[in-house]
Amino acid sequence: MDFPWVYGIASMVIAYLVGSIPTSVWWGRAIFGVDVREHGSRNAGATNTFRVLGPRAGVPVLLIDILKGFVPVRVLPNFSDLQPDTAPWMWFRVALVGAAVIGHLYPVFASFKGGKGVATSLGGVLAVHPGAAAICVLVFAVVFLLSRYVSLGSLCAALAFPLAVIIIYKEFSAVKIGFAVVLCLLVFYTHRENILRLLRGEENRMTLAGKRHTPS
Repeated sequence: MDFPWVYGIASMVIAYLVGSIPTSVWWGRAIFGVDVREHGSRNAGATNTFRVLGPRAGVPVLLIDILKGFVPVRVLPNFSDLQPDTAPWMWFRVALVGAAVIGHLYPVFASFKGGKGVATSLGGVLAVHPGAAAICVLVFAVVFLLSRYVSLGSLCAALAFPLAVIIIYKEFSAVKIGFAVVLCLLVFYTHRENILRLLRGEENRMTLAGKRHTPS
C-alpha cells in the first residue's frame, strides 16, 4: 500500500506543533507567575521546573511533556490507511516521535528555544516500545536515586534503550533498532554540556523535594 503522503505530512506538522507546546513556560507563568527560563539553568524543561518551582509545577510539566510524545504517535496513525506492524506504519510512528521531539527542542511557540527532549522522547518510546520504556524508567530511577544527577540518569536511560531493544527484546526490525540508536544519540547531544560538567564534577545534584521560587 502506498504511503498516504498528504496525511503523513499533515500528521508530522501536528506532532511538531504538539511537541512545541512550551509546557514549563506556560505552566510556570499561568500558575506561579514565573518564567523558568529566567531562573535556575534557564532551560525550558521539566528538570529546571522542578528546581525552580518544585514538584507542584514539575510533576504536571513532566506528565504533559511525556504526553506530547505519546499522544501523536498513538493517535495519528489510526487515521491513516496503513496496516499496523508493517514497515511503512513503523516508519510513520518513528517519524512522528522525531517530529514531536524536535518540536520540544525547537518550539515554534517559544522562539525555538525548548528543553532537552527527554520526557517527550520517553512518551514516544512508551508509544512505540512500552517494554523498553519501562526499562529506561527503571534505569533512570536507580541512577538518579543513587547519584541525584538527573542528567546522568537521563544519559543512562538513553543508553539502556538501544541495549534493551537489541539484547533483551532481540528486535530484528531495522526501524526499531535505528530509532533506538538515533534517539540515544540525540539525548547525548542535547546533554553535551551536562556531560562536560559531570566530567568536571560541576553538575548540580537535585533533591526529590526541589524548591519553590518566590517571585520578587
